[in-house]
Formats: sequence, C-alpha cells, structure tokens
Amino acid sequence: MVTALQVIVSIILIVLVLIQERSGGLSGAFGGGGAPFETRRGLEKRMYQATIVTAVAFFVLAVVNLII
Repeated sequence: MVTALQVIVSIILIVLVLIQERSGGLSGAFGGGGAPFETRRGLEKRMYQATIVTAVAFFVLAVVNLII
C-alpha cells in the first residue's frame, strides 16, 4: 500500500518538476533570460508550492516504507 502510494507521488513529482518553465536555450546558461530570483505569481507559485509539498510527501513515504 505504501509502495503504491509512493509510486503515485513520485510520478506527480516528476510531472510537476517537468512542467515548471525555466529560461530555455543557451541564454539561460549565460545569465540571460531574467533574474535568478524572480517573483512567482499565480499558477506558477501554486505549482512551486505543490512541488515542495509533493517532495516532502515523497520523503515521508520513503522513510515510512523504510521503517515498515
């Protein structure tokens, strides 16, 4: 049960990380494409918070799965 839940949470975490938009191309590698500490707003902020919550849930499930 815990393992199946951990797999589901890991898939959600992967999708959330991949959906988040970052500065693309070589301009991001050389410092172009915006400030490194931009203010997140709206949907981007919610996705960022959901990523953090999902990562914490994945960590907790991994520890629980290790103990069981």
